[in-house]
Amino acid sequence: MPGALEGIRIVDLTNIILGPYGTMLLADQGADVIKVEAPEGDAVRHIGKPGKTPGMGPTYLYVKRNKR
Repeated sequence: MPGALEGIRIVDLTNIILGPYGTMLLADQGADVIKVEAPEGDAVRHIGKPGKTPGMGPTYLYVKRNKR
């Protein structure tokens, strides 16, 4: 079943937590969200314990879901 925002494209230029969380909610509703980061990446990449995948901390993976 398509989401309420199916067909809407959003460019996400935000970082840290609040902006990515907001666009995550839009993506969850079916919007096509394109995440653009600075060359050094979002600071959230290193929060938590990335484990075997450096730069892919649990908080980063949570707020970046459903994005390209």
